[in-house]
Amino acid sequence: MSNVPPAGQRERLYLYDTTLRDGQQTQGVQFSTAEKQQIARALDALGVDYIEGGWPGANPTDSEFFDQRPETRATFTAFGMTKRTGRSAANDDVLAAVMNAGTPAVCLVGKTHDFHVATALGISEDENLAAIKDSVAHLVAQGREALFDAEHFFDGFKSNPTYALACLKAAHQAGARWIVLCDTNGGTLPAEIHRIVTQVIAEGIPGAQLGIHCHDDTGNAVAGSLAAVDAGARQIQGTLNGLGERCGNANLTSLIPTLLLKPPYAARFETGVTQEALADLLRVSRQLDDILNRVPIRAAAYVGASAFTHKAGLHASAILKDPSTYEHIDPALVGNARVIPMSNQAGQSNLRARLKAAGIEVEAGDPRLARILDVVKEREDQGYAYDAAQASFELLARNELGLLPQFFEVKRYRVSVERRKNRYDQMISMSEAVVVVKIGGDKVLSVSESMDESGTDRGPVNALSKALTKDLGPYQAAIDDMHLVDYKVRITQGGTDAVTRVIIDSEDGQGRRWSTVGVSANLVDASFTALLDAINWKLIRDGLAPVTR
Repeated sequence: MSNVPPAGQRERLYLYDTTLRDGQQTQGVQFSTAEKQQIARALDALGVDYIEGGWPGANPTDSEFFDQRPETRATFTAFGMTKRTGRSAANDDVLAAVMNAGTPAVCLVGKTHDFHVATALGISEDENLAAIKDSVAHLVAQGREALFDAEHFFDGFKSNPTYALACLKAAHQAGARWIVLCDTNGGTLPAEIHRIVTQVIAEGIPGAQLGIHCHDDTGNAVAGSLAAVDAGARQIQGTLNGLGERCGNANLTSLIPTLLLKPPYAARFETGVTQEALADLLRVSRQLDDILNRVPIRAAAYVGASAFTHKAGLHASAILKDPSTYEHIDPALVGNARVIPMSNQAGQSNLRARLKAAGIEVEAGDPRLARILDVVKEREDQGYAYDAAQASFELLARNELGLLPQFFEVKRYRVSVERRKNRYDQMISMSEAVVVVKIGGDKVLSVSESMDESGTDRGPVNALSKALTKDLGPYQAAIDDMHLVDYKVRITQGGTDAVTRVIIDSEDGQGRRWSTVGVSANLVDASFTALLDAINWKLIRDGLAPVTR
């Protein structure tokens, strides 16, 4: 990054986040007011320039959020639509609700495709042009920063370029600060976007006032956004983690590091995101996933758990000599970390690097290294998957090296599932687990049911997890902040020899996330093995010592 000119010598690119509006159109996503506030603060700390909060008046949550929106450095923006035909901009109650949100900026969506003007709106082309011009002029007269969201622009331009351009010019002449070109259906390819944006600028709309809004229906939203910037657009709209309707919007967690770290963008442009804020990108991405109760996409660019994972022995060997052999950036720049997993493809270079990352130094040529590799390969033949369960691998290696402390011993456990009628004469199921552990010579018996506060049965594995973590005596404080964030089950081998593989992802209050694996013909037994590994790894990481009599 030493060849990047300092701030002030580069062109300014503006980042417009629409996670709270367009992102909320993702199937299954519905933010509460408190969640919107939390996301808005995270976006502001990241350094985006605009935060689009939603559509005031469209639903109670959006209206409440604008009343309670946090103070931000970013420009808060309300979203709405151009005035309806037959009334003035000042007397349109829908537009008034958007204006009454009191945001310094307002983005209005309007039609630019003649097909949609006739089919969706059922009005004349001239009436649509007048609605665009009058609505934008009304915003400007009220002292608001006006943005015109040119819906279906690229499809409209390909169908009728004269009319699509007339819509843009109507907004521009009325005083719009930004004219945002939308690939609403997500079907326009990057080369087309570059060509059309170039033509728009040639027709008199300055690039410094052009934005780009891409959807990902061809998997090209990020590429299309960059193509628009290459052609001269200076605002990019997108969402965290690529949320959005259908296949999502341009993913800001991919775009932001590309703009800051990759030539030619890093040398030509600056954004409101600093290098320090960029290092917090992974945490912000995970925060959104946590709010949505979603499992992070492992293969996500820059912030995915697999983004800097090197499984092949040849890759790991080269990485140890020079990380740039198989990494396009330093993962720490985006808050991520390098992972060298263990698998049946692993060599001793992977193994030593992985052990070193866990704080275990083993000399090259130590015969125990070969033994660990043999055990890994034997276990994977049985159905284990250590490339996806690094914590379990570490425990396996510690055991072979004689470095695995025994915090407690499980003497026995039992899980029962009962089906019975409740007081409403409805058939319900209830699971109960009993676990007996020995800690420093003392036996502890714990019993838990799987019913939650609503009376819903969460199943035998839930009951077992609650019983196991209910009372671990001197270790209890260490595991109280530990919780399960994902639970994956896969049947391997098939037929009469089928076994169940369970992978559990756990997290603690320090933000650490780790994965453990269990394999058995019995689902509960496989789950129990993974749960035990998760607890033992946590106790080791917290630096606890085994209790003796």
